Amino acid sequence: MEKLLTTISEKAIKNEDFNFTSEQIENNWLGTIPATEKQISNTENRLGIKLPKDYIEFIKITNGFSAPNDIEPSFENISNIDFLKNIEPFTIEAYSYLPELKNAILIAGIEEEQYFLLIPPESENEEWKYWKFANWYPGEHPFGNLNEYFKDVLEFIVKEHES
Repeated sequence: MEKLLTTISEKAIKNEDFNFTSEQIENNWLGTIPATEKQISNTENRLGIKLPKDYIEFIKITNGFSAPNDIEPSFENISNIDFLKNIEPFTIEAYSYLPELKNAILIAGIEEEQYFLLIPPESENEEWKYWKFANWYPGEHPFGNLNEYFKDVLEFIVKEHES
């Protein structure tokens, strides 16, 4: 995953797709420092849930990741993530036909037009769900995991600059 995040950072900064900070440009990196074990356990205790392994892998690489363009969300520092119902309760009301939102964890897009959500499994036989969700992009857009999502982001960046 680290190589994928590095490639996204390099291509987005090179293509000047967004307003990046001087530090991001200088470091050619949209991430931050890794999360600590203490930050991870504090968040899992606060949420009362064990977060998925690929998300833990991600935040051990970078504890937050800036949006590479204006259609992707910025991934939050683990200390800022919370259940969607605690951050944006009106979204759950507006999309009441999606009951999964009631337990969704908002990991990207706080105060942005698009979110990235982790949907916890409801039983031992289920897997975590990964959704990109935006008002301008109707419905939920599922991914199999975080790696699949970031591959999709990279493909979009490449396609945008090849055409």
